[in-house]
Amino acid sequence: MLTGVITAHESTDATVVIPISVRDLLSRDLPACTWSGSATHLRHVERELARAAAGEVDYLAVCTPVDLPVAIGGIDYQVSEEAGTMWQLAVLPALQSRGLGTLLIRAAEQRIRNRGLSRAELAVEENNPRARALYERLGYAAYGRKPDAWDEEGPDGSIRRHETMCVLMRREL
Repeated sequence: MLTGVITAHESTDATVVIPISVRDLLSRDLPACTWSGSATHLRHVERELARAAAGEVDYLAVCTPVDLPVAIGGIDYQVSEEAGTMWQLAVLPALQSRGLGTLLIRAAEQRIRNRGLSRAELAVEENNPRARALYERLGYAAYGRKPDAWDEEGPDGSIRRHETMCVLMRREL
């Protein structure tokens, strides 16, 4: 289990440090993960947890001391025989830029190594430069592009198709 701390500086005279840990995401965690996406997204995550039980994927959660997930993400071992493919990486917006994404990715890389694989891959939307900058800081390099699409549930319950272009990135572990 990886552990770390969240450090928040709200003023020049106060620092808050909160211990965190990384574990498998569980079905019981999903009600606490509404920040990560729509109800449609969470239903998809729930389906992925069934794949995790079958060993096809790992789905991780970075958790606070009261065991609430503040960052989540998956690793799919079925996409490539030679790599673990990370996807659906998300950090609670209020806690972004506190090292949680880095901790999540490093934990995912360790899971990939534990499977005997030596490469990690991911795709990042071209219109998400902040995430791409994080991946580049962590040693990921772009090697291609591909379109991606998924259905999103709107606030009114309507379903709309989200289409985007992604940069494919990888890192040797």
